Amino acid sequence: MSPITRIGTTARWSDVVIHNGTLYVVEVPATLEADLQTQTREVLESLTRLLETHGSGVDKILMATIYLKEIGDIAAFNELWDAWLPAGSAPVRCCVQARLAHDDFKVEIQLTAAV
Repeated sequence: MSPITRIGTTARWSDVVIHNGTLYVVEVPATLEADLQTQTREVLESLTRLLETHGSGVDKILMATIYLKEIGDIAAFNELWDAWLPAGSAPVRCCVQARLAHDDFKVEIQLTAAV
């Protein structure tokens, strides 16, 4: 079996896991009091850094799960998401309304990407 690389591991989660040429990551916003667009920008910028730091990139995303506190915010989210993704590289994607781990989170994104 290929080795499993865990980065930023705590007792409860890892920031990034890489296995068999695939990277797994979940990102949440840093600024709790911010609006959805600010939180989304923060999450997308952080994901870009994490992907690039670990040998991947936005154009290598295979699958995304987007959790929104309010599904009514999907149009505002999609505007930023669409601008972030390189043309022709859209991953498989799911977007759902969810009760997130912190009351002030408005968005959380889980990605699987090729390395």
